[in-house]
Amino acid sequence: MVQQEILVVGFGAVGAIYAYSLHRSDKVRLTVVARGNYELIREHGMYIKSRRFGDVEAWKPDRVVDSVSTAADRQYSHVILATKCVPEVIKTPDVLKPLLSAPYCDQFEQPIYVLLQNGLNIEVDLYKAIKSLGKPDEPRIINTSVYVFANLISPNVVEHGPFARLDVGVYRVDDYTTMVNSPPEQQILEQLKELFHNVEINIYPEIQRRKFAKNMLNIAYAACACLTRCSLTSLFRPPPTETPYETYLDPATADRVNLYTRKWIEDILNECVHLGRAMGFPDSEDGLPWGIVEHSMKTSEKNYSGPDANHNPSTLLDIEKGTPIEVEVIWGEAVRLAKERNIEVPRIEMAYAMLLLVQNQILRRIKLSKKKTQAYYHT
Repeated sequence: MVQQEILVVGFGAVGAIYAYSLHRSDKVRLTVVARGNYELIREHGMYIKSRRFGDVEAWKPDRVVDSVSTAADRQYSHVILATKCVPEVIKTPDVLKPLLSAPYCDQFEQPIYVLLQNGLNIEVDLYKAIKSLGKPDEPRIINTSVYVFANLISPNVVEHGPFARLDVGVYRVDDYTTMVNSPPEQQILEQLKELFHNVEINIYPEIQRRKFAKNMLNIAYAACACLTRCSLTSLFRPPPTETPYETYLDPATADRVNLYTRKWIEDILNECVHLGRAMGFPDSEDGLPWGIVEHSMKTSEKNYSGPDANHNPSTLLDIEKGTPIEVEVIWGEAVRLAKERNIEVPRIEMAYAMLLLVQNQILRRIKLSKKKTQAYYHT
């Protein structure tokens, strides 16, 4: 069997789970770019504690490298980007620059790019960069909505729940209405689906509305977690009766939390639906139905109320680790889309305003740390 050469850029929680799925399919020869955890992965591998895949010890992909430059030595059918999308720190074309410039572009065809990232309009910079190469073929970009309860609990240990799902679709420039894939588009998506093992892959002809629905969850729930520094279990989980656990909704003020905090989340979700409607997403199952708000609240309560619930929004973990968050592509882009359409989204705008300051201070501390390190080595 001929294996496809695939590159995964980013080996955090999301990258590790989907890279492992590709590895298990036996249809892939896998190269992974592990940046911050390269030495650990090279020496010891990745440990995965998964309710879906089981416990996996010291797993290594076929090839692990420390940079995209090192990886840019062969033709890839797909390049899967599983890094955080933080354009104010580094834009996607800069992350992938060795694949978007000579000598790579002179020797090899451009691969299919698959974005396993949160955020809205995250394809735009990459599309423009590929288009500027002057190649005759249209850039091939697949965007996804990623549903996976996975956290990197140490640099080479991933804790993963029972879910592993990708909603996938082809990126079309400024097109939110095409509802039928062309035969070539459908073939690209079907081929991608076949590469994964034990992952639910759903193909959609119009991915933007699916992506928007997924980002609604980040806009609402991650905002609550990040601004309060409280896990979502503290919002939904009842007090323990027998086996103790760390966080839960204490009865002392539970009625007010339900009345105000949950209501705040519901209001943000409703603002998202109003924005989606202005973007042309209809009130239908293949669009953005009004019932999505109630369904989301019920699903979140189910996912975060059980005694074994231990997942936190990755944005909260980033804040706790002092690493930059996806404030611009999640909250900022929603605010900009609303302003373009004269839609009022005061709660989303408030969350964006507060998280901008959080991001500002994270970046300040990173710069200060670098200056201290440079000063140390120059004394």
